[in-house]
Amino acid sequence: MTRIITYLMIYVAGMTISYAQVKSEDFLIKNGDIELPGTLTYTEKAKDLVIWVHGSGDVDRNGNQRSANIKANYIKQLRDELNKNDIAFFSYDKRTANPKNAAFLKDIVFDNLVDDAKKVVSHLKDKYEYKSITLVGHSQGSLVAMLAKEGVNKYISLAGPAESIDQAIVRQVTNQNAEIGKKASEHFKELKETGDVKNVNPYLTSIFAKQNFPFIRNWMSYNPTEEIKKVTIPTLIINGDKDIQVTVDDAKALHESNSNARLVIIENMNHVLKIIEKDSDNLPSYYSPDFKLSDKLVKTITEFVKK
Repeated sequence: MTRIITYLMIYVAGMTISYAQVKSEDFLIKNGDIELPGTLTYTEKAKDLVIWVHGSGDVDRNGNQRSANIKANYIKQLRDELNKNDIAFFSYDKRTANPKNAAFLKDIVFDNLVDDAKKVVSHLKDKYEYKSITLVGHSQGSLVAMLAKEGVNKYISLAGPAESIDQAIVRQVTNQNAEIGKKASEHFKELKETGDVKNVNPYLTSIFAKQNFPFIRNWMSYNPTEEIKKVTIPTLIINGDKDIQVTVDDAKALHESNSNARLVIIENMNHVLKIIEKDSDNLPSYYSPDFKLSDKLVKTITEFVKK
């Protein structure tokens, strides 16, 4: 019995030592008046750095959103797993997730998000010396990262849309109502040409809110399938086949535009990177950290970063 207890103590001590090897630094990066607090975690052996660029909404550094009550914690979970593989990881609170930035968000445009990502990359390059830096863009962040790739060694598009935002919205609306979809297309054309939409269809007011016009107009000027053609660094495109927001077809379209990229489709992984055995668990996984992160995702990213 004494021997069993001794073994147990050694095992627990070993786990403690291993956990203690992960170091964490919280610091603030500023882009003008915008504050981007973030966290860097790493082990002493880490030679490669992953920088995360988030998707749409008020996403914090852990992958949660106060406004939508999303508590999937998927960025934190990926951080922890990559740290175990001696990969350093940095993520930051998106400008829309930090209440201190509220006064500076009135005239926000899509390019501001790109500038934030560039500022983060520049700061980390100046402050630390890593063998390689990989920029991971998730969802909306896939396009942001494409445009902010200067100075990094590798790029990952994770659940990245292939269509411009106007094309994606028109398609989604058309699938529900062809006539309203046609009206949405007309609105986007007017917005692109004039910067305004005079008479918004009542069914489209949530999309075409006047305060969002500058952001949408700037965002719709970029087409991901065209932008990814300009990416010449090693590129990995990942999508899950349980993703109900961005489809496998999006990943395939991005890959067709950049055949030098590697394409990986992960079975049963959804948009928040969790393994979903039952379709009924897809949405609940957005609101709980208890669903398992994809092991294949961790393995795929680790191999790509360290290659």
